[in-house]
Parts: sequence; C-alpha cells; structure tokens
Amino acid sequence: RMLTRTPGVVAQVFLLLSIVLVIAIAVIQINQQQILSPGLKYGIVFDAGSSRTTVYVYEWPAEKENDTGVVSQTFKCNVKGPGISSYESNPGALAKPFDDCLNKVKERIPVHLHKTTSIYLGATAGMRLLRLQNETAAIEVLASIQNYFRAQPFEFRGAQIITGPEEGVYGWITANYLMGNFLERNLWRTWIHPYRKETMGALDLGGASTQISFIPEDSQENFNSTLQVKLYGYSYNVYTHSFQCYGRDEAEKRLLALLLQKSNTSSNVDNPCYPQNYNTTLTMKYFSGSLCTQSLRPANYYPNQLVNFHGTGDPGLCREMVSLLFNFTACRGREDCPFNGIHQPKVKGNFVAFSGFYYTINALNLSGHFSLADFNSSMWFFCSQSWAQLQLMLPKFEELYARSYCFSANFIYYLLVHGYNFDAETWPQIRFQKEVGNSSIAWSLGYMLSLTNMIPAEGKLIQLPLKPSLFAGLLIFLTATALLCLLFLVYLCIVSRNQKNINHVEHVFIPE
Repeated sequence: RMLTRTPGVVAQVFLLLSIVLVIAIAVIQINQQQILSPGLKYGIVFDAGSSRTTVYVYEWPAEKENDTGVVSQTFKCNVKGPGISSYESNPGALAKPFDDCLNKVKERIPVHLHKTTSIYLGATAGMRLLRLQNETAAIEVLASIQNYFRAQPFEFRGAQIITGPEEGVYGWITANYLMGNFLERNLWRTWIHPYRKETMGALDLGGASTQISFIPEDSQENFNSTLQVKLYGYSYNVYTHSFQCYGRDEAEKRLLALLLQKSNTSSNVDNPCYPQNYNTTLTMKYFSGSLCTQSLRPANYYPNQLVNFHGTGDPGLCREMVSLLFNFTACRGREDCPFNGIHQPKVKGNFVAFSGFYYTINALNLSGHFSLADFNSSMWFFCSQSWAQLQLMLPKFEELYARSYCFSANFIYYLLVHGYNFDAETWPQIRFQKEVGNSSIAWSLGYMLSLTNMIPAEGKLIQLPLKPSLFAGLLIFLTATALLCLLFLVYLCIVSRNQKNINHVEHVFIPE
C-alpha cells in the first residue's frame, strides 16, 4: 500500500527514466557520431641511408590528436643504386634514380594535393661521415638534391643531415607508435593514452651507425644522453646513443682492414667470417678508403690495389676477430660503461630490434623472440657452411649480403651482449621485427610524427553528439540517480513490511 503513495511512484518513475536515458545516451553516442570530412594530409620522407635511399609516403587525418597527427604508411619505394653519399664525385647523377620512385609517389597522392604535400629528405650516418671527410662534397650533394626537389610539384621542406641521437629517438618513436604504446581507441572509438602501458626500447642497425634508445630506470641520472620527447600530450625522457662506424657495412670494412693488417701478405688474405670456399677481390679503397678505417690504413696505401679475400668459414676465429672491433678497455670495469668509454644505463624492459638486426636474424632462419642459446647455435651452424651450401640455404640469395651474414651475426652478438650488456636472461626480451602491419619500423615514421606537431589542425575527424566530459558527467549523474531511487524503493519496501507486521501484532492482541 505504501508503494502506491506519491514518494514511491516518483522514485519508480525516476528509476525508469534514469535507466532509459543511460541506454539512450550510450546508443546515440556510439551510433550517431557524425563523421566530418576534413580529408587527408600527406607527407613524403626520403630516408637517405648510407647504403640506399628509401621513400615513404605517410597520410593522416587533417585533425590531429593532442598536437600529433595519427600517421600511417601508405607506400614505400626503394631507390635504385647506392646511398646518396656515394655520389660525392658526381652529385648531378642523383636525380635519375630518384625519378622512378617519385613518379610512383605522384600517382599515389591526389593531384590537387601535390602543392600542399610536404616532402623531406633526412640523411643519416653515410652523409655524417662524408661531411666529416669532405664537407664540400657533402654540401654539393645536398645542393643537388635541393635543386631536384624544387623542380617537383610538392612542397619541399629541405634536405638535412640528421644527428645520431635524432635518428635513435625517431626510431624509438616509430617502434612505440606502431606497437600502440602512445595511443589506443577506447569504447567510444576516440583516441586515448593507454593506461600504465610501458614503452619499448629500440635497437637500430644501419650501414654506417647503430642506435640504442630506451627509457632507463632513472632518467634524471643520465641527463647528458637523454632527450625529452613530447607526443600526444605526454613527455618522455629517452636515453639514446648512436655509435658511428658501428653500422653493419662500416664495421665489416674495419674487419677487412684489420685482417689485412694482421696478414703476412697484402694480396691474399684469409677471412674466417666469409663462407668456406668463397673468394672475392676488392680494391683497397673499398674498405680502407672510409673515415672509419683511417686508423687501420696501411702505410703503403694504394686505393686501386687489389686484395684477394679467401673465406675459411671458421665461427670461433670469426668471433675472436669481431671482438677486436670493440674497445672494452676504455671503460675500466665501470658497470654503466660497456664499450668505447660511452656511458649507458642498464637496459630495461622489452626491446624491438629492426633494420640490419632483422635481416641478419632472418638469414639465420630465426624470428621474433628466441633464447641466446638458440641464436648461438644457429649462428655456429650458419658460419660453418660452405659457399655452395649457403646458396641452397638462403631463400633470397644476393652475394653481397650472403657472404657477410656470418660476420653480421657475430657482430650483433658482440654488440648486444658485450656492448649493450644483454645476457641470457634479458636477450629474450628483444623482439627482432621488420614491420608492424604494413608499416616499416624505421626512423622516418618517427620523423614524420614529430613534424606533424608543426602542421595546423583543421576540422575534427569525429564529432560526437556529446563531448566526452559531458557524456561521462551525465552517465555518472544518471547512474547515481538510478541507484538512489533504487535504494529509496528498497527502504520503502522495508518500512511497508514493518508497518504491516506492527498492524498484524496489534490486531492479534486487541481484547474481544
């Protein structure tokens, strides 16, 4: 009887209304969001590495999230020929190899957007070395590139030589962006920062340099080698270091120069890292002409002199020779200084190893995560094969790479274990990976992500019927109202039952 009175009716009405409104608002918020059409923006990055140039096309909605565009890779093209630093004596010849890739890029981007599409060229360690060795030649190469791009229909934003730390931190940004460590979509399909998600370290192995980047346990302690990065409204203190001359190609040149130095003859040299029965003839300039091998250059250096290298396929001796490429004495036993006198905090968390790391691991028939013991056994088996056997083993056979995989594997072992201090316990935390989805793990995407901070936002990508804050407030208010109404109804039920019991007792004890 009590529930038929006014307070009970009002509470029931409010309870029903609250439930209906919560369901209605949630349905409208999810299904009735209005998709606007701000269109897409495009950016083109030329990754001018030491051994080759790769072109990437990126696109993102004209609206951006917390000052950083949501960028994805839509096209990739490898420019034919060597890296741009190889054109030091003939900078004008650069244009022709670029044409083929750029013509394909023009087809990928709508013609009416060509004028507003930015194009950037970032040169890495190969050009850093050329600038140190011959600054005039480096300037001429960059000038030739600028002349070429100014004649193109895109908005040229400059060709620059990026620093080692920049290359390292851009690679770190790419890896974490692709792994979803900066952004994720929530229930309402909007981008949010993942809750308590750890970032990954990045290991990049190029032709002329190698980079390690990660967030250390205590970033304040290592301020000299720490860069602050701001993305999606959050700041990160990233330790990064780039080792010049420790890229795969330059490191191998140093090995060849070292083998020649230790050999009894200057014309025939045994190489324990080359496969058994493999022979090749190289000019002295090929391996001793680099700035990285200057200290190993023989006194009687003749650039055009020919040297025959004979492969002996000796894994043990190869590893021993590779160890000589690292200066482990400069640190004098300091734990935070693995090699070459460079300070490095203890490695922490998961890492992704890409570029040259991935290609070498793939040649050993390994992928993803695996133990250090598995790596060592695969490397030993690979390095023991003859040249004829290797040609049958490798799915994609290219002489230049095939002859060097054994060296690369031993170099990776020394770099990661004795250089960066990974051990049997932390090695499985490294994931060797080339790409995520359709996007390559390379510094160029991180570069593009950073550059989008400077691109002004236009219209919103998704306009929700209610702003997220108002939507959350209404949900909380209506849920609270429903709960209060429910509690009030329960209270009325209890009061009603108690009243009935009292009436019943009074009725029993009334004298006749």
